[in-house]
Amino acid sequence: MEVDFSNFANLDIRIGTITKAEPAQTNKPTYRMTIDFGSEIGTKVSCGAYTNYPIDSLAGRRVVGIVNFAPRKMGPELSEALVLGVSDPNSSGTLFLTVDSAAPDGSKVF
Repeated sequence: MEVDFSNFANLDIRIGTITKAEPAQTNKPTYRMTIDFGSEIGTKVSCGAYTNYPIDSLAGRRVVGIVNFAPRKMGPELSEALVLGVSDPNSSGTLFLTVDSAAPDGSKVF
């Protein structure tokens, strides 16, 4: 399906750093991650099924996320940002989409 470029332009996609991760209170195994998206956006919580990563390895990890979606309920949790990822070809898990640069938190993806 082809979409108009304006659909992409409406997304606010930013670089962030996970500052805290803990198990989420959801039915499926999920992490509740606090992510620093820089001074303009601040911190946001994201819940996601990135459980193929050890939870104690997440703090400090750089991720790419959409920060302007409406918050989404996941059981009792509220996810404020969508962290982007791809399917892990070696498991049923998900891998973070990340950056290979020193771009500061809050940098806009375009």
